[in-house]
Amino acid sequence: SHPFVKLGQGDACIFSSRVIPGNEVPIRALQNRLADRGVRLYTERDHPGIHVSGHPCRDELAQMYAWARPEIAVPTHGERRHLLEHAAFAKDLQVPQTVSPRNGDMVRLAPGRAEIIDEVQAGRIYVDGGMLTPENGDALRERRHAAFNGMLAVSVALDPRGKIVSGPQVRALGLPAEADYPMEDMMDDLADEAERAMDRLKGSERDDDEAIEKAISRAVKKASQRVWGRRPVVETTVLRI
Repeated sequence: SHPFVKLGQGDACIFSSRVIPGNEVPIRALQNRLADRGVRLYTERDHPGIHVSGHPCRDELAQMYAWARPEIAVPTHGERRHLLEHAAFAKDLQVPQTVSPRNGDMVRLAPGRAEIIDEVQAGRIYVDGGMLTPENGDALRERRHAAFNGMLAVSVALDPRGKIVSGPQVRALGLPAEADYPMEDMMDDLADEAERAMDRLKGSERDDDEAIEKAISRAVKKASQRVWGRRPVVETTVLRI
């Protein structure tokens, strides 16, 4: 006999589970291929009564606890409200101890009473450029911000007394322009904002490259909000000649 099931005209296929978000495209593609073969489809959207879940109901949990008779219940799957409700249900079923940890909580089960005793680093780890980095690390956060809001690079050259020798020059990456407001004009206007920000600095501040960079970045971001309705990543470079 052939190891694979073959479906065709006159057959029926039941999709009894809900579509997990993120899987819609491949599942719809599979369903379309089956329909193209003449297979009749039954899904929980069209026939709600066929839906099944991989999660146990309260009666099934009660039966599990009756069989296992644990001393400690530590719910670990679900949203926060699910964990707390599960722990309360376990108490109602006479489980002596319950602990409802959050992600990263370290639980001591013995000796003594079960309790949360510490917190450890938790969360997704990405491989980025061959390096391990936290899901919410600076590099990924900055890249998401740049991807959504675009990026501006501002450069200005100053002499030892803090006077402008060249610039400010502004370059854009990932930002749109319009026919009646071309990118060149936008960059000139942002450069003017950067220069005005420098003019507002006092004498001592003009000797501080970091202060100059912050002032220019703030001014350009504020101007960008008026132009694009968003605040792009602004990288300002001050060169001393």
